[in-house]
Amino acid sequence: MQTREELEKRVADLEHQVSAMRVRQGMWTVRRRSAETIAGLPLYDIAFGPDPAKGEIRGHARGILAIGDIATGVIAIGGLARGVLAFGGLAAGLVTLGGLSAGLVAVGGLALGGVAMGGGAIGGVAIGGAAAGSYACGGAAVGEHAVSGLGADPEALRFFREHGLPCPAPGPRRRW
Repeated sequence: MQTREELEKRVADLEHQVSAMRVRQGMWTVRRRSAETIAGLPLYDIAFGPDPAKGEIRGHARGILAIGDIATGVIAIGGLARGVLAFGGLAAGLVTLGGLSAGLVAVGGLALGGVAMGGGAIGGVAIGGAAAGSYACGGAAVGEHAVSGLGADPEALRFFREHGLPCPAPGPRRRW
């Protein structure tokens, strides 16, 4: 039977070997955190890659400014970003920018929100290639007041113009 010290040494050796294998496979880890805090949150936190000590497969950054594989903060930037201002592949918060973006103001490939702008946009005010909302503008737009390739509701045109939102009135179709 092995002693506790022998087992601890063996575990440490195995962890070192696993780390070396990850480096060879192109995986890397970054962890940086501010010593300064506001309301218990670090000023900035950066976390990329796995952290076996914490049992994390992906880095999870939490701070006022959070940057990582997963980021949660006032300003969050990451693959999955959650925050007041969120920027990432999947972004959720008040003001968001991402591939899939959900927020009060959302901009992205697919945007869901109060004001949504994107390739696909769904919201109270929606602007995009395909848009659905109370006020909608897009190539294919549906809603109570819509501007689309098929026509324009005068109320929708007035609304978009009045609020300075981009929504061109459909013109005559060109035949090539």
